[in-house]
Amino acid sequence: MTHIENPTQAVNDLSPELRDDLNHDISRCVARALEEDVGSGDITAQLIPSQQRATAVVICRDQAVICGRPWVDEVFRQLDLNSAEPNASTQVEWHINEGDSVSPNQKLFTLRGNTRVLLTGERAALNFLQTLSATATTARQYADISLSSANSQIKILDTRKTLPGLRLAQKYAAAVGGCQNHRIGLYDAFLIKENHIAACGGIGKAIAKAREIAADKLVEVEVETLDELHQALAAKADVVMLDNFSPADIDALSSLDLGETKIEVSGDITEEKIRAYSHGAVDFISSGSITKHIRAVDLSMRLVD
Repeated sequence: MTHIENPTQAVNDLSPELRDDLNHDISRCVARALEEDVGSGDITAQLIPSQQRATAVVICRDQAVICGRPWVDEVFRQLDLNSAEPNASTQVEWHINEGDSVSPNQKLFTLRGNTRVLLTGERAALNFLQTLSATATTARQYADISLSSANSQIKILDTRKTLPGLRLAQKYAAAVGGCQNHRIGLYDAFLIKENHIAACGGIGKAIAKAREIAADKLVEVEVETLDELHQALAAKADVVMLDNFSPADIDALSSLDLGETKIEVSGDITEEKIRAYSHGAVDFISSGSITKHIRAVDLSMRLVD
């Protein structure tokens, strides 16, 4: 069973940008989630005596890879910190590790604390956990396919097709699931696409300008034809992304001198395409499905006393 003993260590292999910003982002995301959900106060929780305490368990109803423990912990930390309820000190006891694969009806964690606080935090905590676990589960499926392919060294990458406001969270979840991160945003690498090429006057000119602007940044070019691929290779792009190339076109790469340029394949990636593309000429396969074609994991919280 794959797991990460310490959630803060799950970012060790991620980009410096994600590693440095993640802890701050967790606090900020949770604060925003609580603000939109709790607002001026949880009026339904006021039905419960203010000093009442309870124990609750959260169960996963699906086969899934669990991700999001730090967000759950932060929800109850912030609620305790800002609560007017007496003895607002929530204990979160985890029964699984970040990145564990779990079976249906498996207990994930137990909560003990003020009943009002537990119920107020339920939805925000489970929203983070169900979404990030869905991302990690999808990522694990893609990573496992790659590992079982002919070229097990190929790297599966996520994209910027993330849920608004959850960019770093989903990038983290993709890594927990076993994939790797593409660029985090528009600031940490060049990705020159069709419109950039047209506006710059060609692939060679776009790459040259990128080197002039930031020589230390990775320069990647998305191409749609073999002619554009040759132009990108001639201009010595760091990475060339082949968008919706056929398996036959990918096979033709074996006859080209790629030099130091890495090859990435993208566009409507399926399990079959991962297997078909997984040969020596391809270094990366990127897919937006890891973060956008996800189904929230089914979770359930119940008071047990």
